[in-house]
Amino acid sequence: MTAAQDQTTAVRPGEELELAKLDPFLRSHFPNESGPLIIRQYPSGHSNLTYAIQLGHREMVLRRPPFGSKVKTAHDMGREFRVLSKLHAHYSPAPHVLLFCDDVSVVGAPFYVMDPIHGTILRKDVAPHLHFSAEVATRLSESFIDNLAQLHSLDYNAIGLADLGRPQGYLERQVQGWIERYHGSKTNDLPEVETISSWLQQNMPPEQIPALIHNDYKYDNVVLDPKNLTKIIGVLDWEMCTIGDPLTDLGTALAYWVDARDPPEMLETRWGPTTYPGSLTRAQLVHRYAQKSGRDVSNMSFYVAFARFKIAVIVQQIYFRYHQGLTKDERFATMPRLIKLLLRAALRTAETSTI
Repeated sequence: MTAAQDQTTAVRPGEELELAKLDPFLRSHFPNESGPLIIRQYPSGHSNLTYAIQLGHREMVLRRPPFGSKVKTAHDMGREFRVLSKLHAHYSPAPHVLLFCDDVSVVGAPFYVMDPIHGTILRKDVAPHLHFSAEVATRLSESFIDNLAQLHSLDYNAIGLADLGRPQGYLERQVQGWIERYHGSKTNDLPEVETISSWLQQNMPPEQIPALIHNDYKYDNVVLDPKNLTKIIGVLDWEMCTIGDPLTDLGTALAYWVDARDPPEMLETRWGPTTYPGSLTRAQLVHRYAQKSGRDVSNMSFYVAFARFKIAVIVQQIYFRYHQGLTKDERFATMPRLIKLLLRAALRTAETSTI
């Protein structure tokens, strides 16, 4: 799927795919491929599981829900496949999907297969061999936000995705829904949850004109041209895509974006190389988005506070699976601290009205 920044590894124990059933299924759809079936795993994701498939000379990527997940609506493979099958022709960074399978006997859950996107994905720190100068960081920051504004400008009716979501009342449903999701995966008593929950319910702004939104837009979900790191050639992980308030999408991107001058505990939550010299600040990203989209961004503090709370809940849901013994991925063991840091950041944003 990607170059040096996202190498595959052996499949994690407990997340294996059964070759005896997957092999004949794939060969029935790709009968001209006569070589062996080889499966490896992309280890960096925390939600849906992603595998590199080699069938003869053909490369593919397989996506399936995580083992042991209770949140079925967040892992609807059929929905994600339908979105991408319509979106790719209108928005080229969306992956090109090949086939969908709802027969759970093949790999234990519904899944879909897509073409790989060969490029570079940036994680928390940039690999030493990549030329990531201040100029590159600035231009990539601009491309990152411009690409989001482009997504929000798409005519989802013309694409055939008007039935993807219910835009009226979207923001209110989202706030209430994420509060409920937290309590559905609760493992510890965190007093910050009640405080930020009440603030969000009492300070909801008027909704924006709806748009097609990604809902998890951040550096490690975009694929860059290896020859030009300022050019986005792919956007991954469309599992939460819907029709809704586009400022929730911008808020999510900002919640993942840590500034170089943020407090030390905020720096602990950094997901990508957003603190590198030349990177735009959150305020600069908002200003550029407003210029590109023409949207009113005067209530961004609400959207950022909500996004930080939402990310905390997502991490809590992931940790819940580990806490229950439903996954053995040891990366999840330290998540309680991250959850607390995100909740505190959400409260700071709410109390200070700054992003």
